Amino acid sequence: MTIKEAQQKVDEWIRTYGVRYFSPLTNMAQLTEEVGEVARIISRTYGDQSFKPSDRDKDLGDELADVLWVVMCLANQTGVDLTAALERNFAKKTSRDAQRHINNEKLTD
Repeated sequence: MTIKEAQQKVDEWIRTYGVRYFSPLTNMAQLTEEVGEVARIISRTYGDQSFKPSDRDKDLGDELADVLWVVMCLANQTGVDLTAALERNFAKKTSRDAQRHINNEKLTD
């Protein structure tokens, strides 16, 4: 599935099952909540936090997909073509950082 197709599928789902998009402000709060759930899994899996019994069945892939879902909702309702935006972002990063990371001594083993 392409990003464009994913944005379209999210839009179709919202219009079919979700009644309407939440407001952009509500979706921003939802995005923050979903990113927090990703952080919770990462901190317990790779960091020093221990799992609570209620956290053990959480799936990182599912939580990351929730983040993508809300990002696509925000993009759809604000008229952002994520494919075009991502292509511009790659060009920006490539231009700006072509040598930056290669020359970063902190990244060498």
